[in-house]
Amino acid sequence: MSERDLLLHVRIRRALEARIRDGQWGPGTRIPTEVELCEEFGVSRITVQRALRDLADAGLIVRFRKRGSFVAQAVGRHNLLRYTGLLIQGPEMPGDHRVVSAQVLPAQAARLRLPGVPGEEAVVQMERHKLRPDGTAANIELHVLPFRLAPDLLDQPLEPLTTHAYLRDRGVELVRARLYVEPHVLTGPEAELFALPVGAPVFRWTRETWTRRGEIAEVVEIVIPAGSERFYVETDLSGSSDHS
Repeated sequence: MSERDLLLHVRIRRALEARIRDGQWGPGTRIPTEVELCEEFGVSRITVQRALRDLADAGLIVRFRKRGSFVAQAVGRHNLLRYTGLLIQGPEMPGDHRVVSAQVLPAQAARLRLPGVPGEEAVVQMERHKLRPDGTAANIELHVLPFRLAPDLLDQPLEPLTTHAYLRDRGVELVRARLYVEPHVLTGPEAELFALPVGAPVFRWTRETWTRRGEIAEVVEIVIPAGSERFYVETDLSGSSDHS
């Protein structure tokens, strides 16, 4: 998908999400068909499909074959397996992001440690905030990747970037990811971003991703406050593989 198509899909997803968040489309509402959305936004069907897929992944809509797409009865449900999934296309945490900082620096100066990477080796560090409609932070993301695996990362459109997809597009074979979930309390700067009191309990997630060669490809830390978002893990007990 070209950069132009990506930006269009983000714009459409943002517009449709706003209609759901502000109550214009209530739970159970049947949203316009793909053809109708193509006509409204003047884009291709594949672009509309990408926007709808991201909304479904975010738990905002449910899609039925031949019946269409409907606003979910309960919004803000996210499959936890998406955060370790190596085959997903689209953001692990759907929504608008603001890039706070992005730079190349020595590994020893990065805020997260990359296992096995020497301190003098160059890494890319990127901090982003996912935003709520009112402009406050829904989460804080900190990504650190070896520069040798991501030499042109800073040349990409960073707001909608999915790092796993970026690495795969560069030919990096990702084979394993592990997600750690632990309790955390907000510091002063974090509390201000979330509009919560200092010391409020939140979750801190840390994901490590590895290549087939056994090298660390990325470490990302996400701070997520308790709120309307709900996270779940769904396992298929019929004998087929897990859903993601």
